[in-house]
Amino acid sequence: MLQELKQREKDGNFIHVGLVGAGAMGSGIAYQIGRTPGMRLSFVADKDIKAAENGAARYGKPTKITTDCMSMLHDSSVKVDVFVEATNSVIAAYDYCVGAIDRGAHCVLMNAEVDAILGYLLRDFARKQNVIVTSDAGDQHGVLARMMEEIEMWGFDIVQAGNMKGFLDRHQTLEGIEPIAKQLGLSTVQCLAYTDGSKLNIEMSVIANEYGLTPIVPGMEGPRATKMQDVVDLFDFDKYNGQGRVDYVLGAKEHGGGVYVVARCDSTFQQRYMNYYKVTNKHPYYVFLRPYHLCHLETPRAVALAAMYGKAVLTMRAGRVTDTFAYVKADAPAGTRVEHAIGGNEVYGLIDEAKKADAANHVPQGVLDIEDSDARPVFKRAVKKDEPLTWDDIEIPANRMTELWEKQKALFAR
Repeated sequence: MLQELKQREKDGNFIHVGLVGAGAMGSGIAYQIGRTPGMRLSFVADKDIKAAENGAARYGKPTKITTDCMSMLHDSSVKVDVFVEATNSVIAAYDYCVGAIDRGAHCVLMNAEVDAILGYLLRDFARKQNVIVTSDAGDQHGVLARMMEEIEMWGFDIVQAGNMKGFLDRHQTLEGIEPIAKQLGLSTVQCLAYTDGSKLNIEMSVIANEYGLTPIVPGMEGPRATKMQDVVDLFDFDKYNGQGRVDYVLGAKEHGGGVYVVARCDSTFQQRYMNYYKVTNKHPYYVFLRPYHLCHLETPRAVALAAMYGKAVLTMRAGRVTDTFAYVKADAPAGTRVEHAIGGNEVYGLIDEAKKADAANHVPQGVLDIEDSDARPVFKRAVKKDEPLTWDDIEIPANRMTELWEKQKALFAR
């Protein structure tokens, strides 16, 4: 790949990239595109012009700067082979991606929310336009997909796709997280989505829906670990009964924020090699660890895969096996408004098997997200802390999200 990119640089045959969202991740992506041979950044878009200007400065080469992403996508004089979506929105992100697909550009999603919630609809449209919509290569689910493909090539069976979580407080609030958000340079909503586990569950649903994996309990087990070698003792893999799972460990600070895969190989012949290679195991279960994921550094890989080989990192090819469902953060009276569906005070998200949760009338967390009006979902009756939110509990005003969700449901029935 790198040699081909270098040849493109030499020949002036660049992959032209459009970028929307120039926050913490977006500005990093702009920087990295500027240092990847064979790529050029056609434009940086952000609703905050200063953020867009900062992203362009990080890129370090001539590029267009705008607050109007759609105008760039509709301008045929602006070259876009691959469009990178790096905002924190869902509906706006969906619209941007539709605009990119419509003009024949591939889409890379550094946005797990739009990926998990409306990704099926986007990919259906992309297939008709003969382009690709793919998860990013540097998010946890993208890194896991790359690892799992290689592990399956070895002849091992996937037992568990795992995430490494440093801290979790499902009942944290916007007010409580504000000092930490300021320290990390994140918005309070974004920081809270990380802290209350919603982001974790959304990302794990994406990889689950690539491989047909499920959580063993809603929200996964998530045992506390001091080191990653403990994984073989923290989970009872035998009770999985051959069903691949998603899960995570909490703690294990010495390894940072990476991912891991547990795979099964019954061969005693291979066991000797694995022990020689010092792979953590309790035969027949083996732990493969990547103690980092590098987000923006790995985005150009997803861009190149799509543009040069027509290949996606991850597409949720198994269908809607799982989804992330809303659970109530604190005892809530009737009339409570859900101000922020993901990263708010009212609900947090837990991954669950979609068929089971749908049958129980549970509400997907993403469906509560409203961006196109000041109206908000409202609790019709009192709901207790940590109870799953049901459709009988909530009144959702008509909005783009419900419209698109209903449209997408037809795809699930295929």
